[in-house]
Amino acid sequence: MIIAEIGCNHKGDMDIAKKMIETAAVFCNVDAVKFQKRTPRELLSEVEYNAPHPVAYNSYGKTYGEHREYLEFNLDQHQELKQYCEQAGLIYSCSVWDLTAAKEIASLCPDIIKIPSARNTDYGMLRWLAGNYDGEIHVSLGMTTHKEEEEVLNLFTQFDRLGDLVLYACTSDYPVEFEDICLYEIVRLINSYGDHVKQIGFSGHHKGIAVDIAALTLGASYIERHYTLNRTWKGTDHAASLEPGGLRKLVRDVECVKQAFGYKKTEILETEKGQRGKLKCLH
Repeated sequence: MIIAEIGCNHKGDMDIAKKMIETAAVFCNVDAVKFQKRTPRELLSEVEYNAPHPVAYNSYGKTYGEHREYLEFNLDQHQELKQYCEQAGLIYSCSVWDLTAAKEIASLCPDIIKIPSARNTDYGMLRWLAGNYDGEIHVSLGMTTHKEEEEVLNLFTQFDRLGDLVLYACTSDYPVEFEDICLYEIVRLINSYGDHVKQIGFSGHHKGIAVDIAALTLGASYIERHYTLNRTWKGTDHAASLEPGGLRKLVRDVECVKQAFGYKKTEILETEKGQRGKLKCLH
């Protein structure tokens, strides 16, 4: 499954969000798109809320809190976006950053709710989702220790939810340098947890699309990439995102590689027989 993470790249504009859904469905041919939901007053301390954005150019408000509020869609808007996705033949999914956001998004009954790397130790939120939400729960493991991974697995084991759990190899940098992507983390997660959880995925914040093909060959069943209509737009995630042309090529190349997997069904394939007759040295 290819998931195009829109995140906050819609710039707080519903028209842009819908255009991104349309483009992801019709031009890029992805399987799903993913948004984000935060409750800034719950997520941020008063000091954090009233502090300036660390990169003033990227801010949509006078403070970091105002910036985050500007980029938020309310629950009715998320319901509208979910319906828009379904009409376009896409799966709607959403990352949740706090308990209030988790409860709101769960009320929409999406197929997938994502836990971002920054919030995978919010065990209160994870417990609530494990006990109250029936869909797939995807968890990114960027900036996460192995001990923290095990605590996440133990939590979902207690709720008998491992069958709905997808773990993502991830490096939390935007964009991440190639030497820090660490693709063999996919193999480690498969070896450690592959027999217990639903699938292992890869969430990438790198440049280009070559790495995603390698992730597929290493066993990633879900590939998630940030997606934007214009990498030069104001905002922190655009530089680590694919534009529609790049995302379309990624989907094309993943499909080609998927078709290429396999063993020969017979020692000599039907397509080889003609060449064998012309070229093979037979004694």
